[in-house]
Amino acid sequence: MDLNSLKPAEGSTKNRKRIARGTGSGRGGTSTRGHKGAKSRSGYKSKGGFEGGQMPLQRRVPKFGFTNPNRIEHKGINLDTLQELADKLGIDTIDRQVFLDNGLAQKNDLIKILGRGAVTSKVNVTAHKFSASASAAIEKVGGTVTKL
Repeated sequence: MDLNSLKPAEGSTKNRKRIARGTGSGRGGTSTRGHKGAKSRSGYKSKGGFEGGQMPLQRRVPKFGFTNPNRIEHKGINLDTLQELADKLGIDTIDRQVFLDNGLAQKNDLIKILGRGAVTSKVNVTAHKFSASASAAIEKVGGTVTKL
């Protein structure tokens, strides 16, 4: 083994351009940052939506309407989806955990059963809310509706 045959260990070096390592590297001087201005300086951080002093889009577009800060969002699940679930899993009780396990709702979602489609088998459903048509359809075939 000679000094001229030494090589770094496998994976110990990265194959990338090294900037700010002198003018001989070809990436010295301004270190690829150009001349002057905020972007050339250390610690530069742009705010989201900043357009270089131009009036930002958010301020150019007219504002209208109202967003209710107290709105409560529910995840809607229809009767045909309930029937599919009951057929696929062969169960007659559908609760919050079944929705979570099958990817129909997230952990913090409030669930509302909606009336699209039909239920043909007797199912006992537990959810946060039910539309009038959905609860009527479930009870019509002998199922039960339980509100959380």
